[in-house]
Amino acid sequence: MSTILIVDDEPRYLRLMEANLITEGFQVLKATNGQEAVDLVVERHPDLVLLDVMMPVLDGFAACERIREFSNVPIIIVTARGSEHDRVRGLDLGADDYIVKPFSATELLARVRAVLRRAQSSGSAFQQSVFHHGNLRIDFARAEVFKDDKIVYLSATEYRLLLQFAHNVGAVLTSEQLLTDVWGPEYRDDKEILWVSISRLRQKLEHDVKNPQHILTRSGLGYTMPPL
Repeated sequence: MSTILIVDDEPRYLRLMEANLITEGFQVLKATNGQEAVDLVVERHPDLVLLDVMMPVLDGFAACERIREFSNVPIIIVTARGSEHDRVRGLDLGADDYIVKPFSATELLARVRAVLRRAQSSGSAFQQSVFHHGNLRIDFARAEVFKDDKIVYLSATEYRLLLQFAHNVGAVLTSEQLLTDVWGPEYRDDKEILWVSISRLRQKLEHDVKNPQHILTRSGLGYTMPPL
């Protein structure tokens, strides 16, 4: 029996979706903001997430992006924001489908079944939700970084840059690849911004910036986070 996590701050939509899903034999979890959703994905491992956008604490787009740092659980965005821009944004952040309110029970259940079918052959949806590298710890669900168990405050760009290394331990990442993935393709030749950002990360994460343990330079090739 599949478990569906419903995330919406409007009680009437929570009740509507819950009633329809239970009638069809699904188990249901509920959350009323994006951070609750992220926490439940970590704790309960649902088979699918129905995720509203306009919510307090952490909106649906931010929650989707956060979940995608550690999980491939299927996500269907369910929202009144039905513009092409919003649909594209949701899909770009990793959502599998998009339903615009108001919707019928038939449409909701058809989308849920279709996304679950597509997910069945993809294997385990979950990676580790907490990453360790020596004295460095990253909590993907909360986007928090710790050095020696003390929180380290990173900018959004520094955090995205660190994730590139955490998700590619042992691989050498070229400057062009990092610039494209973190800043965008228009920055692929802007080496100075990468040098400055790498330097800032090392200042915050390394005990000895002249002898780094987490982010190493491979001369003429790029940068790497070595396996430990």
